[in-house]
Amino acid sequence: MSTSPTDKSISSIGRSGLLRNIAGFSAFRSEKVEQGIGDDAAVLKCDETRYGLISSETFVEGVEFDLTFMPFHQIGAKVVSAAVSDIYAMNGQPHAILINLGVPNRINTDMIDDLYKGIGMACSDYGCQLSGGDLTGSHNPLIISVSVYGDVTHQKIVYNRGAKTGDAVCVSGDLGSAVAGLKVLLREKRHWEESEDPVMQPDLSTWDYVVKRQLVPVAKKEVIEIFHQKGIKPTAMVDVSQGLLNDLRRITSNSKKGAYIYQAALPIDLQTRNVANEMKEDVDKYALYGGEDFELLFTLPENQVKNLADACNDFTVIGKITGDSDRIEMQTAEGDVIEFDDPG
Repeated sequence: MSTSPTDKSISSIGRSGLLRNIAGFSAFRSEKVEQGIGDDAAVLKCDETRYGLISSETFVEGVEFDLTFMPFHQIGAKVVSAAVSDIYAMNGQPHAILINLGVPNRINTDMIDDLYKGIGMACSDYGCQLSGGDLTGSHNPLIISVSVYGDVTHQKIVYNRGAKTGDAVCVSGDLGSAVAGLKVLLREKRHWEESEDPVMQPDLSTWDYVVKRQLVPVAKKEVIEIFHQKGIKPTAMVDVSQGLLNDLRRITSNSKKGAYIYQAALPIDLQTRNVANEMKEDVDKYALYGGEDFELLFTLPENQVKNLADACNDFTVIGKITGDSDRIEMQTAEGDVIEFDDPG
């Protein structure tokens, strides 16, 4: 079948471009929807004081997870963490989880039991209930789709569009460790495939932190609890699922601002640096472009930074918001300034 000159590949417009295209097809507007496509979760009007929050994540075998090195209980925990992280990115609390499965015949009931053990443990950790879902068949890959429902008060909700010039750009935890863990696991998978020993068990103890960050990431419940306890409200917030630069651009683009960040301030764990050194790769690229860290990236007025620092040591100020719309720059350790192009 031939294509017309106006046809575009998905790769040519990228994930953000595809989402913009999809949003254009939503013609009907409900008075019950406060915020639709464009943030980490959809926002529904519940009553005079609270909003409902809904988000979803889809994991496809061979794309988001590999059964060669990822046990079923860890897959279950990870899909819940990914979904719950979207609710935390709106400064909300999760309450209910729905799981939809597309199951191929090669998956047995013991595997599904292990999957749901991980789902159940993660739900307990985050204080949300497994509340239903759907089961169907799949011709080849295992497909897991998770939806989460939560809520937040009108006063506490945080969108990705409220950053102000002069705000500090902050990120919880560290960056790039999840992709570092994935690189270690993929390397060990190649060694196993080349080995003549089918039961070879690699020693991953040297890389325990980064491997855990890839296999069982943890959504930042504690940071949100500190926000609520201390009355701190970010001006904008997202979770870091697509890489620091992509997710920072969501804030700057929707806030019609820019950002200036510092290479030396990027929080990178020593194990992540060691992985990059061993693989002869640039560790800053892990931090800037690696996904699935599920940290919180947020902006705060400067006078709120000390208040947060007094209560929380799990965040780093990496830069500031500027008035240069859509411009993201980074000062290198040598003092040079790099401007990052908008990928679309």
